Amino acid sequence: MARPCRQRRIKHFPDHWSFSSADKEGRKEEIIMSLDEYETIRLIDYEGKTQEECASSMDVARTTVTAIYDSARRKLSEMMIEGKTLRISGGIYLLSSQLNQSIERKQHNMKRIAVTYENGMVGQHFGHTEEFKLYDVQDGSIVREQVISTNGEGHGMLAGMLKEVETDLLICGGIGMGARMALQEAGIALIPGTQGVADEVVKAFLNDTLQYDPNETCHHHDHEEDHECHHEHGCEDHCID
Repeated sequence: MARPCRQRRIKHFPDHWSFSSADKEGRKEEIIMSLDEYETIRLIDYEGKTQEECASSMDVARTTVTAIYDSARRKLSEMMIEGKTLRISGGIYLLSSQLNQSIERKQHNMKRIAVTYENGMVGQHFGHTEEFKLYDVQDGSIVREQVISTNGEGHGMLAGMLKEVETDLLICGGIGMGARMALQEAGIALIPGTQGVADEVVKAFLNDTLQYDPNETCHHHDHEEDHECHHEHGCEDHCID
């Protein structure tokens, strides 16, 4: 039996998830770069680390980093020379902890809803949120609430934090395509385009009376992906039961 691959540690999800040539018409052939491949490019080419330092950061052997890095560079060359679309997705990875605070862990029979939180209201810009309010739900009722602080800006980091605190669903205001893709990678359902008092918004969601705009986007910098910032799913895609 083959030995399972060791998980490669990455710092956080990317802020940008797809890249393509602007001067090539028609449908572009797609290349998938895994998140662990992306991490080697980020560490070695962007941050200037050696392969030994990259291996230490990712908690794998240097030979493993060499193989991952070579694969990532080949994909970058295909994108640049052949004009293929490159998309980041999947891989064998483990997110580094984004928490510098203690939180109550979610019990196995509960669902956790996170809301972008600003002075008691639903924050309108996901990529700039400084706090999330977490609501633990059991049998359709809120049984516990807590507010957590974020460790900075960037929707890749924020999505990783939400994954780490076991979020099932995010309710927010504006959110761009890059953030949507990060949440999708994290396995977190999304309800965007909400406004109002956070507590009342969550109660309305639980009562199936929440009004929201699934096409709401963030009007800041976090929707620069190659895709349009639209959400095509209906309410049934947001179920957390």
